[in-house]
Amino acid sequence: MINQHSESLLNSQLENAPGKGYIFSWFDWFCLWYPPGWLILFNRHWQHYHTDPDGWNWLEYLLFLIPGGFYLAILSRWLRLGFRSPRKEVGEFDPKYQQAFRSEILAPIVKYYFRGELQQVENLPLTGPLIVTMNHAGMCFPWDFLTLGYLLSEAKGWVLQPIASTALFEHPWVIWWLPPKWSQVLGGVRAELDDFEAAMAEEKILLYAPEGIRGLVKGWRSRYQLQKFDVSFIQLSDRYHIPILPVVCIGSEFLHPWAINFKKLQQLVKLPFLPFSPLMFVLLLFPSMGIWAMRTRLRYFIGPLEPAELDNHSNKGRAVAYQQAQQLREKLQFQINQFLGKS
Repeated sequence: MINQHSESLLNSQLENAPGKGYIFSWFDWFCLWYPPGWLILFNRHWQHYHTDPDGWNWLEYLLFLIPGGFYLAILSRWLRLGFRSPRKEVGEFDPKYQQAFRSEILAPIVKYYFRGELQQVENLPLTGPLIVTMNHAGMCFPWDFLTLGYLLSEAKGWVLQPIASTALFEHPWVIWWLPPKWSQVLGGVRAELDDFEAAMAEEKILLYAPEGIRGLVKGWRSRYQLQKFDVSFIQLSDRYHIPILPVVCIGSEFLHPWAINFKKLQQLVKLPFLPFSPLMFVLLLFPSMGIWAMRTRLRYFIGPLEPAELDNHSNKGRAVAYQQAQQLREKLQFQINQFLGKS
């Protein structure tokens, strides 16, 4: 159930909507169960709440659904825009739209496709600010983060913002796929130290992957093997007295299974990762599947809260912070091994 706080946010958002909230139609259900249609869901929802003259139209949406049709859709849109790319716009975080997107689009995806569930919810604190850390994997669109954000928001009414790769904000491929300011409006915070620190200073609840990009690109052979943790979240937790909530996700490695990362080709196209697997042959025919993932069961195990350092004069050196980060990694790796042993 959506709590009263979440409902009030959604109702406020609908005051600015054209008519009423977005209704999940038969066509949306078709798109959910037909992988090339996932990109249509995101864009149609955005266009319901925002004026988007540079966005996709119905003819182009239908082209998404046929083999090779996405290339014709790109050509159609490019010609329609006067031989240019969509405008690069910068947007601000809108909690109201995040709530509408969560309840109207993420809800059916999380409940019926990824079958997300929270375990050990008794470890959840009453409120934030927090740094929610999680093993980030899957070599695909960050569905493990979006699902966790949805589940925590439903359970506690929290407004969460993920730390996201800069590619989700400005890469040319993403600007063609999604509205140019989509990531910012939904609450994405750039994975850069200044942006991360600014969010900490504002006492937000952040979703953070301590492994960084290493967790995504490690490949299928290293599934469920946590990579080295960064130290920035430990230092910022200490500086701003913000506790860390560790979460273990089981199931995320199967979002894009059997994949390996081609580093040289990934660097050539300037993407944070470029997974190759048998599924990539299908992606060549249906590029709109770039945000799709395999159906899996995402289970999240909430760990005990790691309290922040309360000493105002405390300022851990990098060596101490590094040691603490790796100790947390070892603790979470032990828990992952235990959960897998019970599965």
